[in-house]
Amino acid sequence: MLCSTVRQATKRSLVPNVQVRKHTGLSFELTSEQKQFQELARSFAREKIMPVAAQLDRDGQWPQELINEAHSLGLMNLHVPEDCGGIGLGVLENCVIAEELAYGCSGVMTAMLANDLAQAPVFLAGTPEQKKKYLGRCAEEPISVSYAVTEPGAGSDVSGLKTKAEKQGDKWILNGQKMWISNAGYANWFFVLARTGDANTPTGKAFTGFIVEREWAGVQVGRKEWNMGQRCADTRGVVFDNVVIPDENRLGPVGAGFKIAMGAFDHTRPPVASGAIGVAQRAHDEALAYAMQRKTMGKAIIEHQQVAALIAEMAVGIEASRLLTYKAAVTVDNGGKNTHMASMAKYMASEVAMKSTVDAVQVFGGNGFNTEYPVEKLMRDAKIFQIYEGTTQIQKLIIARDAVTQKMSKNE
Repeated sequence: MLCSTVRQATKRSLVPNVQVRKHTGLSFELTSEQKQFQELARSFAREKIMPVAAQLDRDGQWPQELINEAHSLGLMNLHVPEDCGGIGLGVLENCVIAEELAYGCSGVMTAMLANDLAQAPVFLAGTPEQKKKYLGRCAEEPISVSYAVTEPGAGSDVSGLKTKAEKQGDKWILNGQKMWISNAGYANWFFVLARTGDANTPTGKAFTGFIVEREWAGVQVGRKEWNMGQRCADTRGVVFDNVVIPDENRLGPVGAGFKIAMGAFDHTRPPVASGAIGVAQRAHDEALAYAMQRKTMGKAIIEHQQVAALIAEMAVGIEASRLLTYKAAVTVDNGGKNTHMASMAKYMASEVAMKSTVDAVQVFGGNGFNTEYPVEKLMRDAKIFQIYEGTTQIQKLIIARDAVTQKMSKNE
């Protein structure tokens, strides 16, 4: 009976002039403004970034000229509020731009959008004066800023951080060492998470966030690390040696730093996922173009089922990751809690990027192993997406933990 009803409905839908109900609660279309940003970022990536990406990778050169131009075009610091000199856009717009920039070079994308991670705690917990001063500075000039949380002995295990800030009068004295800090060599200021509680203080109340100026005495930036991929991006260690911080640069209440630092990821993980999608899309496009022109056994290799399957798997993973990422972005833009969804997006997109780039190298065969072709760089660049802003394993833990919480709440 049900099958018969469905068949009849299907037949009716083929008849001309039959009205079809439209769903208005869900849209897969970007707005005209979002499409304009997408096209602007796409043109910038293809015309400005792609021509110099291989050289930047070989030299490890910081892309300041590209940063200057991207800033002037309005492709950076999108979420800085209008009253701080920004344009006050959302996470979804950031995702749209991040994907296009990463298509050109994810190292350049990281150099530009690492600002967002440092700015997010200020955006979420800063006073009006702090926002005006530090977010406004980013809107005014093409400067870089850094999120300094990771340490040599504490990455995923934030509770193991050793950097400490001690209160002395109306100031704080900061001591400690951070590692793998993006943009550190060019940072104008840092968001720093430091321990302010004793050894017995629970993690959720043990840390406090601070805004630390690069020029302050005691801030020592180490050498540039030469990484596997994203080599034009800047990653360094930073030492804080008796750095004096005025209490006005404390971010949020004492002991609220962990919550503030982790809350930033709800806003920044979706754009990072989009960066991974951009790398995967580039790998797909390069592999498809190569497979259509490379011939073996008398025909283009795309006509061989094994090669075609690799291309198809890339396409499915990319589309699914993009939709999941957009959902995470829209959720937080609409004021919802997206931690669960952001972790899903970041996990899936980074895995898809890694697999897509490995498979692209396979499609290219021996040429893919050669630096004269673009896919080996894409493969090296993709790996960090499984590591920074929360490893794949951390994302799985968050997803599983939230699944248990949701299940228990339903059973109450």
